[in-house]
Amino acid sequence: MLESVYQSRLIKKLEHEFPGCLILKNDTDYLQGFPDLTVLYKDKWAVLEVKASQDSPNQPNQEFYISLLERMSFGGFIYPENEYAVLIDLRKHFGVR
Repeated sequence: MLESVYQSRLIKKLEHEFPGCLILKNDTDYLQGFPDLTVLYKDKWAVLEVKASQDSPNQPNQEFYISLLERMSFGGFIYPENEYAVLIDLRKHFGVR
């Protein structure tokens, strides 16, 4: 599956899981390696780097930004193979049962 197809499906799933959330697609040309999506929900936020699969290579700076943003709030890589676990972590982070 192409990353763009997975990302579109993921955005719909996030909007369903977290009603009223805002999802921003970040400009990869602005900060190289900055994660693909920012999810704003109530008084919290998360950033997600979307990958087509767990075997997809990381681009320069992606691990740096995910690590930095994880310390600030929530940052993570998401792909079909770990989606369920990441969504559980997001529910906990956002305080959703």
